[in-house]
Amino acid sequence: MGLIADSLNRIKPSPTIAVSAKARELKAAGRDVIGLGAGEPDFDTPDNIKAAAIRAIEAGKTKYTDVDGIAELKQAVAAKFKRENGLDYKPSQVSVGTGGKQVLYNALLATLNPGDEVVIPAPYWVSYPDIVLLGGGTPVFVETRMDDGFKLRPEALERVITPKTKWLILNSPSNPSGAAFTTAEMKALTDVLLRHPHVWVLTDDMYEHLLFDGLKFCTPAQVEPKLYDRTLTMNGVSKAYAMTGWRIGYAAGPEPLIKAMAKLQSQSTSNPSSIAQYAAVEALNGPQHFIAERCQVFQERRDLVVSMLNQAKGIKCLSPEGAFYVYPSCAGLIGKTSGGGKRLKTDEDVVTALLEEEGVAVVQGTAFGLSPFFRISYATDTATLEEACRRIQRFCGAVA
Repeated sequence: MGLIADSLNRIKPSPTIAVSAKARELKAAGRDVIGLGAGEPDFDTPDNIKAAAIRAIEAGKTKYTDVDGIAELKQAVAAKFKRENGLDYKPSQVSVGTGGKQVLYNALLATLNPGDEVVIPAPYWVSYPDIVLLGGGTPVFVETRMDDGFKLRPEALERVITPKTKWLILNSPSNPSGAAFTTAEMKALTDVLLRHPHVWVLTDDMYEHLLFDGLKFCTPAQVEPKLYDRTLTMNGVSKAYAMTGWRIGYAAGPEPLIKAMAKLQSQSTSNPSSIAQYAAVEALNGPQHFIAERCQVFQERRDLVVSMLNQAKGIKCLSPEGAFYVYPSCAGLIGKTSGGGKRLKTDEDVVTALLEEEGVAVVQGTAFGLSPFFRISYATDTATLEEACRRIQRFCGAVA
């Protein structure tokens, strides 16, 4: 009898974390590597948030808290949803977890039964399918098209819904494509969902505040209030407030679901860090002006990266609406040979050769369920991005 559970054979380690680890390994061995794999802002957590954490430590707020969040944070989350999204939630409808990933994990594990289907548009964040599989559910992928800006079309959604569909996961702005829905595009999807009352909506709004060109953010329950009773609206402080390592995610939804998620959390991690929770209260309630300033910096980086990638032979890159990723096509390189003599049959081959030959670490499209593409995170300084893009241009120029 083997030691490891069969359920673990259904999943794989996070490919994005693996790429970052490989880049770090090569750097430690003395290689000149630029890592564009990690999905975290290069900005520091704002000082007022750090100060709130220090105050919490000094005030002895270092004990266990309620399993799924302190009352102050649940109130701050409810106030945020009202202020920014026009959504009314009571603190009893709010769940706080150790990062957005735990919130998603709790929601899916607390609701999925064997045979339940979860619709996931591709390209998708790497963890969605694996969490569904761990919960005993079946991921159902809907491939989006580059020509549609990687956005799920209503007719494509309609086609994949079956009596077994339990959830649709929607991530806008998207990791990895940066695609974001306009209100009209979101309304077209919510109209489909109104025709299928058994389908719940799990929104991943983690990149809400990273939207470009004046696009206004929208979330399903806001666009279609009739979906309020079957939507879990998830968000967190990681990206907007540069707090990835603090590990605070949150969601709001119907009370029975929130209670079920708390029950699961009570038997896994219990409460998120008390100190990180007090920091998150300050993040949500404190000054917000720096968010727009940082967003402007990301928009400038996006423009630089998109422009330089489109000058690389065999690469085609859309200009995304949000987040801090681009998802260029490398179809023009497939079937050719790299300057170092590597045959490029897949996007994985392209990514491997790029790392070995030019020292640029990006993540292959296969990790996100749509090939032949790769993901670049441009959450790093301009000089580094310029150098990385020059190397990519050089790499592509040597492909024959």
